[in-house]
Amino acid sequence: MIEALVGGIGSAVAGVAAGLAGPATAGGGSAGAATPFAGVFQSMVEQTSALDAKASEAVTGLLSGQGVDIHDAMIATEKADMAFELALQVRNKAVGAYQQMMGMQF
Repeated sequence: MIEALVGGIGSAVAGVAAGLAGPATAGGGSAGAATPFAGVFQSMVEQTSALDAKASEAVTGLLSGQGVDIHDAMIATEKADMAFELALQVRNKAVGAYQQMMGMQF
C-alpha cells in the first residue's frame, strides 16, 4: 500500500518539478550546481521506501520471534511514519504552489 502511494506521490511531484525546473534553469544561473527538485524528491521517496521496508522487516522479525526487540521495531516504524509524513507534506506544498501559480493571470 505504501509503495503504491509513494509511487503516486513521486509521479505527481515529478510533473510539478518539471514545470518548476524549466523557467528556473533558463534564467542564466548555474544549472549544474543545483540539484533539481525532482532529484531531491526522488531521493526522499527512495529513502522513505527503504525505511518502510526496514520497519516491515523489524515488525515481521518481532512477530516471528527472531530476536527483534519491541523498541527496535517501534523505532523503525516511527521513522518510516515520520519520513512518509514529511514526503506527503512536501508533496502537498509542491502541489499547492503549482496550483497557485496556475491560478495567476499574467
